[in-house]
Amino acid sequence: MTKPNMLRHFRQLEPDTQDELFFRVPEAFDDRDDRNLLAVALGATLYVPATRPDLAAAIGRRASEGVCSMVLDLEDAIADHEVDEALTNAVNVLDELAGTDAASVLLFVRVRNPEAIREIAERLTTGVQSLTGFVIPKFDSETGGKFLEEVAYASNLLGKHIYAMPVLESPELVHRETRDQELRDIVGVLAGHRDRILAVRIGATDMCGTFGIRRDRDLTIYDVRVVVDVIAAVVNYLGRADGTGFVITGPVWEYFADHERMFRPMLRTTPFAEHDAVRFREHLVSRDLDGLLREIALDRANGIQGKTVIHPSHVSAVHALCAVTHEEYHDAVDILGSTTGGVQASGYRNKMNENKPHRSWAEQTLLRAKVFGVTNKGVTFVDLLTALVDR
Repeated sequence: MTKPNMLRHFRQLEPDTQDELFFRVPEAFDDRDDRNLLAVALGATLYVPATRPDLAAAIGRRASEGVCSMVLDLEDAIADHEVDEALTNAVNVLDELAGTDAASVLLFVRVRNPEAIREIAERLTTGVQSLTGFVIPKFDSETGGKFLEEVAYASNLLGKHIYAMPVLESPELVHRETRDQELRDIVGVLAGHRDRILAVRIGATDMCGTFGIRRDRDLTIYDVRVVVDVIAAVVNYLGRADGTGFVITGPVWEYFADHERMFRPMLRTTPFAEHDAVRFREHLVSRDLDGLLREIALDRANGIQGKTVIHPSHVSAVHALCAVTHEEYHDAVDILGSTTGGVQASGYRNKMNENKPHRSWAEQTLLRAKVFGVTNKGVTFVDLLTALVDR
């Protein structure tokens, strides 16, 4: 079953602009591609309440703006009394989008219970073309298996490989005394359905809620110690590069731009001090975007790729920081070109590349390069973000 058009990151930019920015332009993909590639390609996954009356139009609009993955939310984004209406709307919209350009977007439905997966699968008609998978909230070792069995049932019924994206956010995972055992059990549950798990998502808002915490917009999730300890444990158990791990996506940044423009000292000095980006800094970077950019950088430093987003303005920032720089690309190619181990100086003459320890990093970097492209020498995420916002 083929979607009408394949996706490509930065496709909303004019060809001339893409040539100016990219050494290697991003490659096209769709939900039939290799699972590891598809997981990296998610990028910024935009959540939208399934109750929206203009849901189909909103998906089409976001697709034209460069969004590549979206979640139709039947869980926290809607009130309890709206669940039936939201489910019906989600099914109708998936059917309506079939055969349209918007159907190429990787579309998921976040359900509240396993039964909803079966109901959606049984009610879909042409919408199977539009559906990529299901997001499973509050995933734990006790109930997670049932959700995944229902995803397998849906896949068999629809005749299409349907993915699952579990969200890790339960109290058993957050509480220190139960965390390790819960993670060991979750590893076992996920291992039994490995080919169906597209990515593991982190639900930091629920984790914060366990302690009555809501972080301020001047803090990243990595400043909240009780939560970052959980994230570290999740990456340790589930993010290993030895073939047993999964792509882990970053938690939501819950603030979006208001009319205030506050510029942080960190943002004034780096990376903007290296570029003539005064207009960008003054007009496009709000206090909220500053925090988001810092958190994305810290996601990457901690082994996390992509991000849950709840506002369209966040998508460009996530994607701009996903693009592989010219320097990263050439380091990765050099590392993978060596079969004997050892150490060699980077072609940029600013670091040492250790061929064995850096090999997994290099492989992941080239996977990201396929779907997000490689920037021209001297082009940074500031240039990408400026181009995306200016269009």
